[in-house]
Amino acid sequence: MLDPKHVINNADQLAALYGNVAEVSQKKEIDFIHPLYQALIQASPFAVLATSGDGGLDASPRGDAPGFVQVQDEKTLLLPERRGNNRVDSLRNLLTDPRVALFFMIPGVGETLRVSGRATITVEPELMERFAVKGKPPKCVLVIEVDKVFFQCARAIKRSRLWDEQANQPAATLPSAGTILAALSNGSVDAKRYDDELPGRQQDTLY
Repeated sequence: MLDPKHVINNADQLAALYGNVAEVSQKKEIDFIHPLYQALIQASPFAVLATSGDGGLDASPRGDAPGFVQVQDEKTLLLPERRGNNRVDSLRNLLTDPRVALFFMIPGVGETLRVSGRATITVEPELMERFAVKGKPPKCVLVIEVDKVFFQCARAIKRSRLWDEQANQPAATLPSAGTILAALSNGSVDAKRYDDELPGRQQDTLY
């Protein structure tokens, strides 16, 4: 059990712990997509989408060629939702709570970009066709009305050595997807077969 006297539970305690917000940290936050922030979005092949809803919180990855999230205008982002595992946790959340947060990452770059706003799910034919890849449109498109944008400094990326190849742990030392599924399903999933078939299945269903 945690000792209550050591628990931080109000804003005054946080302020005493961390100090005042630096002036530059305040100035980098704006309520629209500045052209310089747009450049970061256009260069990013990967983002994490965070949502909340009746089912709880969710944070899940989104990725494609750089610029897969398009800037419609300074207040609007377009995010194609492609096929996945059909859990659609994020989309279910949006049915009851439109708030979203996006965390953009660019390989080799320490700074990241944080965007928050409200999303609408659409299957408008023009947008679906606009985001088609290899003739295959996404399942739907998120139209995100931007409320807040700012870049995050590189400290976390530097501490994690995320882009440092020498720091990357070889995949062979970690449990495979098949191994995990076999354990969680009490052996009803054949680990080797799953792992052998997974690369081809993923490649065939990217779009």
